[in-house]
Amino acid sequence: MDNLDVQRGQDEADIIRDTVLGITDCLPNEDDIIRDTVLDTHTNHTSPSRFMAPNTLRSLSPTSFTPQVVSIGPLHRNQDNLQAFEVEKANFVGQLLDRPKPIPRREMLEACVQKVAASIVQIRACYPSEEPTDVDLAKMMVMDACFILEFIHRLSETNDHLSDPHIPYDLVLIENQIPFFVLKDIFDCTISKIEKCTLAQYIHPLLKLLNPIQTKIQTGNSDSETPHDHILGLLYHCYKPKWERALYGYSLYPNKHPAIELDPKKRSAIELDQAGVNFKPNNKEASWPMAMNVEMHTSRCFSQSWVRPTLRMPALRINHFTELVLRNLIAYEQYSSALRFISSYAMAMDMLIDTQEDIARLVKSKVIINHLGTNQDAANMINNICKQVSWGTFSYYEQWKQLDSHCNTYWPSKILLLRRTYFSSPWSIIALVTAIGVFLLTLIQTICSLIQTIYTIK
Repeated sequence: MDNLDVQRGQDEADIIRDTVLGITDCLPNEDDIIRDTVLDTHTNHTSPSRFMAPNTLRSLSPTSFTPQVVSIGPLHRNQDNLQAFEVEKANFVGQLLDRPKPIPRREMLEACVQKVAASIVQIRACYPSEEPTDVDLAKMMVMDACFILEFIHRLSETNDHLSDPHIPYDLVLIENQIPFFVLKDIFDCTISKIEKCTLAQYIHPLLKLLNPIQTKIQTGNSDSETPHDHILGLLYHCYKPKWERALYGYSLYPNKHPAIELDPKKRSAIELDQAGVNFKPNNKEASWPMAMNVEMHTSRCFSQSWVRPTLRMPALRINHFTELVLRNLIAYEQYSSALRFISSYAMAMDMLIDTQEDIARLVKSKVIINHLGTNQDAANMINNICKQVSWGTFSYYEQWKQLDSHCNTYWPSKILLLRRTYFSSPWSIIALVTAIGVFLLTLIQTICSLIQTIYTIK
């Protein structure tokens, strides 16, 4: 046993020595940073399960899981179009280590490498491949963690995206992650010596940029509140309800309530609108970012059939990166022990949206902010995002049950039938108006004939 401990200690020492030398060799000095930055203007830069996208989801949208500019971790390290950014990444690491601090640069770098080397077994367990070597993996972890921390510093100070909007979104891809505990160790060795904040608070500007839901997200005040897998896992945590049992209700515990169906009735936004349902974005007092609630405004003067319910829901900003963020959150949800409320949200939106008319209705209600292009583009994105997704229970079952109950009451159901039959298209409206006109003319003619007949008899 002692020999094994000695050997393990020697291996760790070798990793530390070789990694420090490797990182030191690749880090530029201040003059090199300036020179490489100038040269960069003449160069074209193209850019185990909880760290991997399921093949079924990846095949539907490969670009949603593939980094475009920067590689983080080993899974996409050899991708050709990402090699050009490695020099820029080294510049970021050098600038992080050169920021004013009470610890010399070399001592800080050694502390970072020691932390990573001590966790190399746990780090390797996060990835499916046996490559790279321990030394290369440790070097990669230190480089990538330092880059992420320095990038977030620039983002929070100057809103600098490196003139490429893909970089923040590369950092949220499930296959482009490093373990959160590695990021925490490097943070403790670097940023925490300079700034008084937790890692979760430090990452908040990046999460704010990535968040497609138009509401404030809270990361918490302590990194130890919940063990996160990686940055994507932290973003996922921001959407979790504080009281999961109360908010999820029966849908979390189907075995205790076998009579409850977990396959809700699908009704589109237009269909619900025709049945008298309003749509509004969540207010600031919403219990959690993904909350959906049905408000029934009762009145003493009218029966329940005449009440117009309001579906309160998160306001979704749809742009060219919304699909990427949602797909990676869903992929993380599929292979983690987490509750599938992101998948439930995507399924709810898929049920509400069938056509561009549904998007237009939700845009009008300010529930969707569409920057993607046409309403049809947005509808296609929503409809495709739930394909091949195993979503299990439905987190909004009670809300959908309320909406279905309203639509099945006498007057909403009759109005809905009338609109479907006679107002489903311009031609049906024209046909209805024409039929009413013919009927009225026939009625007038009949009345005139009766009057004439009466006067004739007299």
